[in-house]
Amino acid sequence: MPHLERPRDPSFGDWATNVAMTLTKPLARKPRDVAEALIAAMDLPSVGATAAEIAGPGFINFRLDPGFQARGLLQILAAPEQWGRSDVGQGANACVEFVSANPTGPLHVGHGRQAALGDAISALLEATGWKVSREFYYNDGGVQIANLALSVQARVRELSGADAAIPEGGYHGEYIREIASNYVAQHPEDREGNDLNALRVFAVAALRHEQDLDLQAFGVKFDTYYLESSLYTDGRVDSTVKALQASGHTFEEEGALFLRTTTVGDDKDRVMKKSAAKGGDYTYFVPDVAYHVTKWERGYTRAINVQGADHHSTTTRVRAGLQALEIGIPKGYPEYVLHQMVTVVRGGEEVKISKRAGSYVTVRDLIDDVGRDAVRYFFLMRKGDSQLVFDVDLARSQSEENPVYYIQMAHARMCGIFRVGEIDAASITGANVDLGVLAEPAEVELVKALLDYPALLVGAADAAEPHRVAAWLLETARLGHLWYHKHHVLGEPEAITQARLVLARATQLGLAAGLRLLGLTAPERM
Repeated sequence: MPHLERPRDPSFGDWATNVAMTLTKPLARKPRDVAEALIAAMDLPSVGATAAEIAGPGFINFRLDPGFQARGLLQILAAPEQWGRSDVGQGANACVEFVSANPTGPLHVGHGRQAALGDAISALLEATGWKVSREFYYNDGGVQIANLALSVQARVRELSGADAAIPEGGYHGEYIREIASNYVAQHPEDREGNDLNALRVFAVAALRHEQDLDLQAFGVKFDTYYLESSLYTDGRVDSTVKALQASGHTFEEEGALFLRTTTVGDDKDRVMKKSAAKGGDYTYFVPDVAYHVTKWERGYTRAINVQGADHHSTTTRVRAGLQALEIGIPKGYPEYVLHQMVTVVRGGEEVKISKRAGSYVTVRDLIDDVGRDAVRYFFLMRKGDSQLVFDVDLARSQSEENPVYYIQMAHARMCGIFRVGEIDAASITGANVDLGVLAEPAEVELVKALLDYPALLVGAADAAEPHRVAAWLLETARLGHLWYHKHHVLGEPEAITQARLVLARATQLGLAAGLRLLGLTAPERM
């Protein structure tokens, strides 16, 4: 497949393509011969190219005129709020589901990584022309919720002086005592905690509110909330199972109902409904199939689920169920972004517990400690499927080793140029400025990085990989710092000063665009 990309080594040129090698077979010619013919037919000056060279077995390397490239900066200055945005998605509907935590406690750092990933993926899709709905799907019933109610009941009875133990599988965090105390204050008629249903409703509402506060502190908002219980009350689970049976992709064995998932690569067929002897209830992936049918029916042609790596086995089963229904849902629907765990380290030692949650570190703990920007960036700086060590000391430091500080400092430095020069940055339009003087290597590389941003967004949105934007920010900041230290903007000959003001303004706006997309601030002073 032909590719056009930046060479890793700038000495090879500004762009490189393998198109000649991909045409070798259909043309029955040697790749270098194809490359020579292609170059001979090109009108290089019309696209600002100064040279096209053949390298290796048949790569074509292009060199562009620096002034021609630099004129691309004018697009940033002309519409900074739109910089990088495109209509690739053509307004199609996309659903990004993330966090989806059971309302049994505050959000932990794994949920935080999901929140950062899901929100950034949503922003990427919106920037590339998709109409996005951020969705939170949560279980408001089942064993975990029952254990939550029993845990609160035990703490309520403890308040009345009774000796009550937390049930096996229950919750021990300090927040359970808070819920119990608030319940008694608002329900004085039930000081013994005998109304288990009222306890359950109260605890779920309290923790949903708690999670909303966690998400607000993180700057994440959801468009829709979907209750798992509604899949049963609306009859969607039963109707989905009946449709699967009618499709011929199920079979019964020893009283249990199975789905033939081996036909799509699973290692064995999976139980959909347990035998009566084992309770007769549906297994966990069945409501997931029904839930994703609703996504398709709601018009989401693209659905992305951000979940922990422990959901890996779910992907095959859910997709198998959707394909077995034969209702037009494409293969690979939904897409899954599975993230690895987060390890929090302070002072070189792993931090495992929270004062309120007890057994784990919460998102709010991190935000309170290092700030929202650092938490968001650290969660996004690695690809989701990689392990993440969150170094609290590094996130708090004001040094070049802290990537968030380093990026934001680059933005602040560009702002500082205009402040020192007493120049209104918004007045810099690039009109009648000779950008051809931006020919220093540090300037050329910075220009190239800035102009790569739109294509980078398209690729990152297609792959659902916001870490690409985080990496672009860090590299562009590095190039910005390098240019800032090597070359003066103010006090130079007028032509150079004016051109460099354009580059400073474009760098400021470009970094701000990337920071904004990831939900980070772009401070003007540090």
